[in-house]
Amino acid sequence: MTQTTDAAAAATAPEPTRSRRIHRAWFVAAVTFVTIIGAAAFRSLPGLLIDPLHEEFGWSHGTIGAAVSINLALYGLTAPFAAALMDRFGIRRIVAGALTVIAIGSGLTVWMTAAWQLLLCWGLLVGLGSGSMALAFAATVTNRWFTTRRGLVTGILTAASASGQLIFLPLLSWMVEAHDWRPAAVTVALAALAVVPFVWLLLRDHPADVGLAPYGAEEFVPKPEPVTGAARRAVTVLFKAARTGPFWLLAGTFAICGASTNGLVQTHFVPAAHDHGMPVTAAASLLAVIGVFDVVGTVASGWFTDRYEPRRLLAVYYALRGISLLFLPMLLAPSVRPPMLFFIVFYGLDWVATVPPTVALCREQYGEDSAIVFGWVLASHQVGAALVAFLGGVVRDVFGTYDMIWYASGALCAAAALMALVIRRRTVPPVGRLAVAG
Repeated sequence: MTQTTDAAAAATAPEPTRSRRIHRAWFVAAVTFVTIIGAAAFRSLPGLLIDPLHEEFGWSHGTIGAAVSINLALYGLTAPFAAALMDRFGIRRIVAGALTVIAIGSGLTVWMTAAWQLLLCWGLLVGLGSGSMALAFAATVTNRWFTTRRGLVTGILTAASASGQLIFLPLLSWMVEAHDWRPAAVTVALAALAVVPFVWLLLRDHPADVGLAPYGAEEFVPKPEPVTGAARRAVTVLFKAARTGPFWLLAGTFAICGASTNGLVQTHFVPAAHDHGMPVTAAASLLAVIGVFDVVGTVASGWFTDRYEPRRLLAVYYALRGISLLFLPMLLAPSVRPPMLFFIVFYGLDWVATVPPTVALCREQYGEDSAIVFGWVLASHQVGAALVAFLGGVVRDVFGTYDMIWYASGALCAAAALMALVIRRRTVPPVGRLAVAG
């Protein structure tokens, strides 16, 4: 009897030790978080450079906005192909290469003398590089390494972009104001390069690479074979998803999300505030504060997505965002007043809180292809952002004020809230790709 008891105790003794160990998935998520922060550095810069480039080279707001537009569009259009390439060549190789491309594009801008060079470096190179590490990258990591806590992890990784903005905006705005825009561009290039060693040494493509099951899985999941024909697969998935109504509703709502955040506020808030007499450093600091509350709001949204209906969450988020944008033109002033601080906190909590429920709906509707589908949905996000980044500059050139674009974006957010509510639920799981994730 004693021998049997001792054997049972010996068999169960290692279990508490293993349960106390931190799963490798959390380390992979941490590296992914740092990587997205490095990529976010360049995305902190466009709004700070509109006035300096206009003053130094005489380029119109529309021309500079066109470069931002190309960057934002490529950020989205590259994402689905990058997700497919990660299936073929691995996450680590694609992300390390993308960071290098961002560093090259940002570094080359210091020698530009013509507008086409801005379009090439700022628009093409950095757009391609950052698009390869877009939120589809976060979705790929989440799908491979986690079977539980996916909403929370998606929220944390989405917040990384805001954290990068928080870290770099005050520093970059000080550089632009005190020195020149060129040191800021060099800083971004160095930040992207600094992340490459972490990616290469610490990031792994799949839990099976280190002999583990995904976090929350009850059994080991073998690493799938590399998927060939990455571009063909990305396009094929798009055509299949495009035959379904939920895809167009998700793409439409996310296009409005991009238009009202990256395209509008991130690109044009600083020059709009400067038009009202606010110092550039003060306006940039407000954007950084948005980044603080964005982290809180996005992580909280991930937690909510694990527990509540994502369609209703999206409707609430878009409705609140639209209301806040309608009030913004009345709040802009030479100094920072309490109503503006309230807007910054309110808007920050909502900035990309839409991502976790959107990812959850893609996973519900499209199963194992959800990362690629989300890449195409993200492409619509960036097309919307690109359109408003360009139109915002044109509106400013024509009317001398940004007011019209704030009101139009508020109305679009109201439409997005209604669209989110009519996304149908998947009730019968189909077989094969584009299936409901279990």
